[in-house]
Order: sequence, then structure tokens, then C-alpha cells
Amino acid sequence: MADENLSLVLYGKQDLRLENRPIPEPGYGEVQICIHDVGICGSDVSYWQNGRIGDMVVTKPMVMGHEPSGVVSKVGEGVVSLKVGDRVAIEPGVPCLTCRQCKTGRYNLCGKIKYCATPPDHGTLTRYFVHAADFCFKLPDNVSMEEGAMLQPLAVAVHACNRVNVHLGATVLVCGAGPLGLACLLTARARGAGKIIITDINEDRLKYAKKVGADHTVLAGDPQQTARVIQDSLGGAADVTIECSGAPSSATATGGRIVLVGFGPAEVRLPLLSAQCREIDIFGMTTFANSYPAALAMVTSGQVDVRQLITHRYRLEEALDAFEAARRREGVKIIINCQRK
Repeated sequence: MADENLSLVLYGKQDLRLENRPIPEPGYGEVQICIHDVGICGSDVSYWQNGRIGDMVVTKPMVMGHEPSGVVSKVGEGVVSLKVGDRVAIEPGVPCLTCRQCKTGRYNLCGKIKYCATPPDHGTLTRYFVHAADFCFKLPDNVSMEEGAMLQPLAVAVHACNRVNVHLGATVLVCGAGPLGLACLLTARARGAGKIIITDINEDRLKYAKKVGADHTVLAGDPQQTARVIQDSLGGAADVTIECSGAPSSATATGGRIVLVGFGPAEVRLPLLSAQCREIDIFGMTTFANSYPAALAMVTSGQVDVRQLITHRYRLEEALDAFEAARRREGVKIIINCQRK
């Protein structure tokens, strides 16, 4: 069979296959995109290994991938903002735009949002993909296709920093030195954070965090001991904590703020009385809203260099090997190129 639209498809728990699929055609307000680069996210690996994340269960074959960039190859009726040949980053969530959450600007909370590679919606690890033109962003000449794919994790970091108001001079604790944690580190630095400390259970990840700008790193272990090391390093507790590891334990200053970015256990024990009496603000978050323009501006201006997070590159034909490398937590960010050889 000819390779019309090679795609990486998840059929269920630990059942990932490369197969050919029909080339989709754009509808009203949509564009067809020849996908160029797609990053692998930890959630992709979770879906592959477990067949689910919480209540989101893979019940039918689903094309993977939600960190894409590409080139517009066809334009649907009603599209005036894009033309064939435009290089774009793709914001992977398309909300209904009519509900209360959408109308108040929090469209990431839309109950009808269609999000790439989240059951039942297909993702972007494919040759050709169709998406709403309003959620495609033109890339300036000085922004590469790989950087365009990196806008998705950077947009998550922008939303996380917005949620807890990382301000000029703030001391910031980032828990987890994976791709999202490092993106949060870079974003907090761009927003003027004074000191940034990052924790992880992997020494290699911590070395990489130091390389990309962490002021201090801590190998996480016993929560109480880790908290003491953090306070000693910062000269006090962190003003803001960005939790990207999914671990139940965390720490922040009295009057401080915590945002939960990484997926942890469905239920955890929480010292609620301590949080209440110390006026700790705990923020949840899901994906992002209105964050792609800021992420693109940071990359375009040179404030944030996301290229330094890319450590491994594979072709779409090698996608199964790429996912195995991600499962082993090799490097930091893995990018899959979807162009034909």
C-alpha cells in the first residue's frame, strides 16, 4: 500500500502501530496541514502504557501527537488568515467558542473542546492533518519548525506561570526537571524570577537543568529533608511552586502559591489545616488558554531558547523507537519529523 498518510495509531494499552490512513480534506474554516515536526509528551507515553489518563480512556484507535508544526497544504472555505505554504504552529485544542467558559476567555475549560490525541480525538503524528485555521499561528522566518512544535509545552509553562503570577524577583521552586519543568524554568526566568530551584529524582535531568539556567538543583528524596535543602539554597521558602513531577509532596512559603501542572495520583493526603492557616493558594490547571501568542513572542524575540531542550530526533517511520526512548526517559524532548524522506 502506498504511503498516502502514514500515521502513528494507538489501539489500546501498549498497542501502538504505524499504519496508512486516508488524507483528510479541510472543511469550512479549516486548513489541511502537511505536518513537519511533533514533540512527544509524557501524556502520550501514559496513554500508550496505560490506555488511559484518569477518566480519559482509549476505546477506539487514536492517532497520537499534540505538539505539532507544519505547512498549510490546502485552505478550506471561509479561511482568510492563512494561505497554502504558510508555516504554522498548531494549538492542539479547538473549543466550541459559544459556552460560558469560552466567552469568558477560559476556553481550555470548555466541555466540548476537541484536543489532539485525547480520546476520542485524533492527534498529529501523521503526514496530513486538518485543523481550525483560528488555532494555527504563522511562524516568523526566524522561528524554525522544531521551535514551532515546542510552542505547545512552552504555552503550558506560560499558563502555569500566569496562574501563580510569577513576578519580577520571585523565588520559584520547580518540581520535576522533565520537558515541562524545564519549560517552566525558562518561562519563569523570562518573566524576571529572581532565583529558581528545581528538583528531580534523576541526576542527569538536574545536570541539564543547571545547564539551561537553574540557580540551584536538588536531588529529591525524603520530603522533609528535601524541603530543608530547598530553604537553605534559597535562603527561605519559595514564593511560588510549580509542580510538574506528579509527586504528592511539595512545598512553598507561608502565603505562597502552588500550581499543579503534572498529573499525580487521583487522590492524595493533603495537610489542609497547615495550608489553610498559612494561606497557601493551590491552583489547578489544564493545558492553557490564550498562551500561544505569548509563547511565540518569547521564542521570536529570543527571550526563550527552546532549542536547547531538544535532545533526540526521529523520523515518523521510527516513531515506535522514539516512544521507547521516551518511555526510558532518555534525554529531554524528543521530536519526530513527519516529512517524507
